[in-house]
Order: sequence, then C-alpha cells, then structure tokens
Amino acid sequence: MNDTQSSHGGGCLCGAVRYQVRGPLRGVVNCHCEMCRRLHGSFGAYTKAQDSELKITEERGLAWYESSEKARRGFCRDCGANLFWQPSGMQTTSIAAGTLDQPSGLATIGHIFTAEKGDFYDIADDLKQFPGSAGGEMDTAGA
Repeated sequence: MNDTQSSHGGGCLCGAVRYQVRGPLRGVVNCHCEMCRRLHGSFGAYTKAQDSELKITEERGLAWYESSEKARRGFCRDCGANLFWQPSGMQTTSIAAGTLDQPSGLATIGHIFTAEKGDFYDIADDLKQFPGSAGGEMDTAGA
C-alpha cells in the first residue's frame, strides 16, 4: 500500500516528543540488525522522510544518542520511546513506524539485515529480504 496522505503526525507514548511530516513517507522497512534488535527488543520497523519535510513540534523530551560513527538515534528521555534514526551526511530521517498516529496508510515493503535477525522469530512473508543493507533499493518504494 502506498502512502496517500500528504501529512502525518506522530510522537512518543507520553507526548513529550511530537512531530509532523508534510510530504510522502517511504513504505515501512523492517531492520533486523543487532543494533535495532537491542534498541527495540526485536526488529525495528521504520519509514523514512526528507529532513526538510519533518518538523519536531514538541521536543521537551527529545534526546539523541550517537549509536555509531554513521548514525544517531532520537528517543524520548521521559518515556523511553525510540522515534528516529538519522544517518550521518544524509538529509533523511527514518521514523519508527509505531510512533505514527493511526491510520498511517503505510505497509511493510521489505526486510534488511536479515543475516543478523534474532533466533526467536521467523520472517513469515514473501517481501524482499536483504542479508545486509538494501543499498538504497527500497528508498523510494511505497512513497
């Protein structure tokens, strides 16, 4: 399913972080890398937006964690919700799909870093799977 909304809102559990996206969102990609697994307790489900189309409307709880040389992650320091993933040197932000206000109009389009997935679950769909990064192949899918 493609995103048909031109505006999406979302935020953390306690409301100390809220955001608005004005523009298309990419379909949801499930990331099974070790970092996402440890951060979320399972895989991470992310959509993506251009930074120019993302506005943080409430940031009193927003904190950033430099998770590697290549990326930082945004979370709520009050309730602990993981919200954002920003790659260094890019003008995009990945947004945890579960933080979007419903209905989101999005669908899952694939899986990345499947070689690192947890052993406690199976991927039971026929969507594209990549053992590592998709190399940009899914960047515009579902948008």
